[in-house]
Amino acid sequence: MNVSFYIAKRYLIAKKSQNAINIISWISVISIGIGTFALVVVLSAFNGLESLVESLFESFDSDIHVEAAEGKVFSETEIPFDRLEELKGVADYTKVLEEVCGVRYKQQQTIATVKGVENSFLTMSKLDSALIDGELFLKSNGVNFAISGYGVASQLGAYLQESPANMTIYAPKREVVSTINPINSVYRRMIAPGAVFYISPEYDNKYILVDLEFIQELLEYENVISSVELSVDEAFDINEVKEAVQQIVGDRFKVKSRFEYNEIIYKTNKTEKWVTFLILVFILIIAAFNILSSLSMLIIEKKKDIATLRSLGAKEALIRRIFFIEGMLINLSGAISGLLLGVILCLLQQHVGLLRLEGGIVEYYPVELNPIELVYILITVLAIGFLTSWYPVRNLTKVS
Repeated sequence: MNVSFYIAKRYLIAKKSQNAINIISWISVISIGIGTFALVVVLSAFNGLESLVESLFESFDSDIHVEAAEGKVFSETEIPFDRLEELKGVADYTKVLEEVCGVRYKQQQTIATVKGVENSFLTMSKLDSALIDGELFLKSNGVNFAISGYGVASQLGAYLQESPANMTIYAPKREVVSTINPINSVYRRMIAPGAVFYISPEYDNKYILVDLEFIQELLEYENVISSVELSVDEAFDINEVKEAVQQIVGDRFKVKSRFEYNEIIYKTNKTEKWVTFLILVFILIIAAFNILSSLSMLIIEKKKDIATLRSLGAKEALIRRIFFIEGMLINLSGAISGLLLGVILCLLQQHVGLLRLEGGIVEYYPVELNPIELVYILITVLAIGFLTSWYPVRNLTKVS
């Protein structure tokens, strides 16, 4: 066995003459362990939230959005749909026409974004997993149905358990109209409430889904749309398909992936995650100074041992290595114990559910372990331990 490792291990587990050294050594192990444990749990919690947000967006947002570079709407004929259908990686697509409209249901009124889509949207978006009431269809037996967000339905009092009445959707006319009779200045059509979805406030308080032809007729927009949304086959990379779509539609259109379309939300989640990581690392660095105290007191206590080793011919490098390994063993003990406890707790939360999320979208608080991040955490903790062990040992052994 390596001499320096053997002596360092003996120093770690052997009882010291001063009980305070034992206490500080164990405080060092516990501090490193708690810091490592916190890093594992917090990053896993952020991963769980990030995955939850992505799954929620997948319930409504498509993988790729194509919009006009200038203006709000454009003609369907400007998009070569035949080439999009032949493009490898494109699983399906839908034409979309959105407009902010007034909505009236019985005596209640609100403003909502009415999104006209084709039936393909219902399978692309996985909206069936977000339904809390009604059935998922836009049109049946010639009757148009509205699929409302939970927030919009609540504002209107559109409860499907009761005998539902028709909604009336209003949109301002584009041409100048005399204000003598205000009713002539708006388009209006009636539609039956068909279902309610619950995803997140960003969608629930904003959207009503209707059939594309319904809103085109309402707005008198023949063959006019505001965007095209595409779903990408899981075997293909979204960014690569996005670039191919951009080449097909040309510079007159902006093509964005789901992540770019909701860029602020995704960036905010990642920024919060790594800022929290840096804060915890800073706390861990402060906790690691316990190793400095422990090594300083141990070196002072072992002055006679150091003198004996020198008289036996031990070089300064060996003596430094003994106390450096001692510091690294303290750090490694805390890192491994904290890592294991963090992983165990996260696995229990994943498979058993220790912490409930009352009134939330999911029953239990989401966590997700990332093996690569666990490696990064271990490397970070060991790097901190390396610095807090190497510097004091390098200087204190000279003094002793």
